[in-house]
Amino acid sequence: MESPAAISINNLVKRYAPAGNAPAKLALNDVSFDVPQGQIFGLLGPNGAGKSTLINILAGLVMKTSGTAEIWGFDIDKDIRNAKRSIGIVPQEIVFDPFFTPFEVLENQAGLYGVPKAARKSLELLGQVHLADKAQAYARTLSGGMKRRLLIAKALVHTPPVIVLDEPTAGVDVELRRQLWELVSELNAGGVTVVLTTHYLEEAEQLCDRIAIINHGQLIANKPTRELVEMAREKVVVVTLDGDPDTLPMHPAFLKSEKTGERTIEITYDKDRSNAGEVLAAVQAQGLGIIDVTTREADLEDVFVHLTSAAKEPA
Repeated sequence: MESPAAISINNLVKRYAPAGNAPAKLALNDVSFDVPQGQIFGLLGPNGAGKSTLINILAGLVMKTSGTAEIWGFDIDKDIRNAKRSIGIVPQEIVFDPFFTPFEVLENQAGLYGVPKAARKSLELLGQVHLADKAQAYARTLSGGMKRRLLIAKALVHTPPVIVLDEPTAGVDVELRRQLWELVSELNAGGVTVVLTTHYLEEAEQLCDRIAIINHGQLIANKPTRELVEMAREKVVVVTLDGDPDTLPMHPAFLKSEKTGERTIEITYDKDRSNAGEVLAAVQAQGLGIIDVTTREADLEDVFVHLTSAAKEPA
């Protein structure tokens, strides 16, 4: 039997009332999707798409207008306590008392969740996020990367089966980003369902088992990552010629042909209607000699741009 969803969202609507001169805003428009248990699930969308509103509803920080949401089978309205105990939220902003040590930050958070002292795993969690040697340092002395890892540990103090990471690598360097993704993969391998929002689409493509895309408050895609990437129909052939062409090669199968260097051209074609061999044959048929060829497949960014640019804001 298929396991119940880690998160189940049905017909979720959030409409913000007018404030001052600002008109009413429909932040979420009848959004429905499930997050399967045990996966790394990507929640993507442009700025202002509704991702943070949805996360804040799950966290109990924003009241939904209508619809339902369940976390680990617990309705966020009817069983608030168990729903909150089933999820850990890692916010974009770094927020905690700078005068507490990391150990104290985790102990205080565990106390807020009613975790008995004997059941707390503060030192174990600090080790898990590679901060064991900083357990007794003031939190304000930690680097930005250490603070982000501390936030992840803070979200795990009550051992939730689901964790949401909202833009965890925003503004961090390449090495720290790599460390954070290794930590995310370790958590997932340990059985935690991870919901991830990020603007780094190449990382979402590498990490996520499934991806949902929200735009203008509407769900516009929800597919396994591989299927989503395969929605891209365009492919690019980069051709190095034996001379500088006087004119760009053209053919009905080409979607676009452009010069990118003295002897280099890029040809974009629809892979459902043609293939690389036919493209090269068309180039040679126009009297151009080819000395090198590389191809580039479409990626998640191509699909994301296509879907979000096609979607219109609801009236």
